[in-house]
Amino acid sequence: MRNALTPANQHLPTATPSIALALGGGGARGLAHILVLEVFDDLGLRPKVIAGTSIGALFGAAYASGMSARHIRALTEETLGRRMDIARQLFQARSDPVQKLLNLFPLRSALLNSQTLLDLVFPTQIANDFAALAIPLRVVATDLGSRSAVILHSGALRPAVAASIAIPIVFQPVIIEGRTLVDGGLVNPLPFDLLAGDADITVAIDVSGAASEIAIGARPSAMVVAAQSLQILEKSITREKLKHTQPDVYIDVELDQYNALEFHKVKDILAASAPLKDRLKRHLERIVGAETLPGPATVHVSSRKDGHA
Repeated sequence: MRNALTPANQHLPTATPSIALALGGGGARGLAHILVLEVFDDLGLRPKVIAGTSIGALFGAAYASGMSARHIRALTEETLGRRMDIARQLFQARSDPVQKLLNLFPLRSALLNSQTLLDLVFPTQIANDFAALAIPLRVVATDLGSRSAVILHSGALRPAVAASIAIPIVFQPVIIEGRTLVDGGLVNPLPFDLLAGDADITVAIDVSGAASEIAIGARPSAMVVAAQSLQILEKSITREKLKHTQPDVYIDVELDQYNALEFHKVKDILAASAPLKDRLKRHLERIVGAETLPGPATVHVSSRKDGHA
């Protein structure tokens, strides 16, 4: 049977283990996923299948569409630097005339439309349909009616990703086939369990934040409260999952100096995530070069000076 990975570097063995990749949710901290994808490109590895929640679904869709990590990084830096700064000003400037206008009228469900946001940030190179993807992708969303996870893996790709990133209150729900869907982080923030048995090795990237206390200010905005509440929920769910089952490689990325909405700090977050790239690369090199597959491993990656590997 042909292996799902195609090694490009001669220092890797001819027969490498197949890898399933889970990219978790975490708002702006999920920009660190770009460095994970860069590691796969640097090592000449191609995931057999990808599962993504929220921002993990967005970057998973881009990579599964055949975009290189370098291209994804360049487009992300350009797009967020140009357009998300405008959104940031609207969110944070309480005296802004637009914000004052919004405060005068009741909002039916939320402030933003996630599908409209994707029109701004989604690269045109991303496939329109799951069937057109180069790598199979599973996107996690939450069905508000049934209070359960919905795994989207066929049909139109854009609405699926829009549903997965639709943080309640911040974004309007997305309707797909009669179901009212919101952010997948409410039910499965790190979907490595969806990949069980699909590959020789499952790699899971957790960007939901560490357990350390962070500074949110004396009077955080409603959106900061919503994002921070979601992070608490995501971390709690992931902890419980890890008590019962574990991926082969679990990467816990600590970027708590950045809150989930600070997308305008894209370059800072990518720079702070550099330890992730180095340590994941070394770990994957050991795995693909081993004669026998190792047992489950946890790698903590911190951007703090007192961080540990």
